[in-house]
Amino acid sequence: MKKLPEVNVGFEGLYRMLVAPIKSKLMLTGIELKVFNQLSEPKSAEAVAKGIDAHPVNTRLFLDGLAASDLIAKQNGLYQNTAVAQAFLVEGSPTFLGQMFAFQSQMWDPALNYLPKLVKEGPPPPSPEMDMGSEEMWAQFTVSMANYERAGVAQQAVELVSELPEFPSFKKMLDLGGGPGLVGISIVTSHPSMKGIIFDRPAIIKVAKTFIKEYEMEERMDVLAGDYNCDSIGEGYDLIWTSNALNFARHDLDSLIKKIYDALNPGGVFISFCEGLTHERTKTGFVVLSMMSFALMGQDMCFDQGEIADSMLRVGFKSVRSRTLNLPWGAADLDIGRKE
Repeated sequence: MKKLPEVNVGFEGLYRMLVAPIKSKLMLTGIELKVFNQLSEPKSAEAVAKGIDAHPVNTRLFLDGLAASDLIAKQNGLYQNTAVAQAFLVEGSPTFLGQMFAFQSQMWDPALNYLPKLVKEGPPPPSPEMDMGSEEMWAQFTVSMANYERAGVAQQAVELVSELPEFPSFKKMLDLGGGPGLVGISIVTSHPSMKGIIFDRPAIIKVAKTFIKEYEMEERMDVLAGDYNCDSIGEGYDLIWTSNALNFARHDLDSLIKKIYDALNPGGVFISFCEGLTHERTKTGFVVLSMMSFALMGQDMCFDQGEIADSMLRVGFKSVRSRTLNLPWGAADLDIGRKE
């Protein structure tokens, strides 16, 4: 008589993976339709449908899906944002992340939509549509990243830098690959007299200038445009900070780290805050998965844990101290190098 198989593991995790794209699509649709803008206060499905000019019954079903995803709460037939949705998914908030989420999803889609083909045939030939070096693309991404930096990243950077024993003596800092510049602006603002420079691509620097003006830091912040692989990054810095911005130099890292070393004053400090993959480049899982589309397209730029710290030591930093910190997007390595 045939027997049923003996099963010692469950498939709940697999089913959760199958459902996960539905949850992300619900969130992205809510952002697109501005549903979360409607729900700072409790509202009925009918009121939300009227507010977004949508079908009443399907709006109710959609709101139930958002509630099932813990993005909104439903009580007595009324819907309202949860704390996380209110903080990060309502347009107009300084920590609104909807634009960034939508942009990242658009960057991931080309690879994910053709995943079997990419696995079988390898990366496609380079094309303008997939060019990670596109100035227009980076400018758009920079705008979307500004609220991400305001949503806790810049505050954490200030905490880390202000704890350095050298912090009171700093006079000039560089935010290398600074994007919108809110991290550099925040670090400089936290110091009574230090001045700062934001370095990035020309199109990105145009965006950074708008935030320097917004935060009224024109007297203490300046910008420098270029490609850090081949252009000067300036000199005379007491602090150089970079966060997830060295990846385009991964295959010639020592050259860039030496440039950073030379740009520091004696006793200067270089801080790198970047992913460091472990477990044979399979962890942190969030980082591996979020960068998978780019890697499949032939742009695998993630660092192994210790890779940046080792480069610091090779080019001459007298000491390097490293530790791993947890961030919303996964664990990251904080490497602090000090020059003689």
